[in-house]
Amino acid sequence: MSQPRKVSRIVVVGTGFVGSSYAYACFIQGLCHELVLVDVNEEKAIGDAMDLNHGLPFARTPMTIRVGNYSDCKDADLVVLTAGANQGPGETRLDLVAKNARIFRSIIDSVMENGFNGIFLVATNPVDVLSYVTWKYSGLPSERVIGTGTILDTARFRYLLGQAYHVDTRNVHAYIIGEHGDTELPVWSLTDIGRRSIAQYLKDGKGPSQQELDNLFIQVRDAAYHIIQAKGATYYGIGMGLARLTQAVLENENSIHTVSCLAQGEYGLEDVYIGLPAVINQNGIREVIELKLNESETKKLQHSATVLSEVIHSALPSQKT
Repeated sequence: MSQPRKVSRIVVVGTGFVGSSYAYACFIQGLCHELVLVDVNEEKAIGDAMDLNHGLPFARTPMTIRVGNYSDCKDADLVVLTAGANQGPGETRLDLVAKNARIFRSIIDSVMENGFNGIFLVATNPVDVLSYVTWKYSGLPSERVIGTGTILDTARFRYLLGQAYHVDTRNVHAYIIGEHGDTELPVWSLTDIGRRSIAQYLKDGKGPSQQELDNLFIQVRDAAYHIIQAKGATYYGIGMGLARLTQAVLENENSIHTVSCLAQGEYGLEDVYIGLPAVINQNGIREVIELKLNESETKKLQHSATVLSEVIHSALPSQKT
């Protein structure tokens, strides 16, 4: 007789725009058996659970969706942190540090007090700083604290490159690394479309010019500001990104994503959470992939890490080294 499949449980802390979008993405993709919603505004969480449950007759797989509390974290595979203050018009992600670090201290203490021993996925901004905060406050090994990092920036980059070169975005191989924010950078030197490098396209005079590519990256970097100006918040894209990371963990994929992870010597960086390509599986971050960057990209990545490190240690002054 075959062994029964382990029941997978995800606890989502925060049912605002991002949390509810992520819950919906998990639901329609059938990513887990049990989805538990936790929010300080319990009425909002109840409403989301009701709304999602009413879609069960149309779902691809059965799922239990309910409102819970921090005691549900004890047996959870994943706790997904989407709670916190949203980025407003004119605000950078780093402007959110102080208020969201305070919120996270309370949340993480509550999660860990209930015996959580799974993997944290962090989406709240500034995600690199709050991933570091989560690692420090939880006491978990760094491989079990994963931030969404630059997965959304990378997705935006691939989408716009696909549009520019008139190819399916899934055939575009490109990374945005560094801070999920104003100091992020494109890895142009390793970007290709169907194994043909961007440098070769430029040499052959096909596709966008270098100036047009530079402007394309600016669109990627500043996309959130434009979306926030237009509709108040970004949530569909990051909800899908979180769902993709969830699948990578629960299905033990060993797939590579540009997540916020702890640098421990890679790229010459230390003691900073920053967006880098990493292998993700059921244990969290298996390893960080060290790309062969050119000199300009290396300097930009080091600058991004310096900016993040200063903010991290201002949020956690006791952690200065």
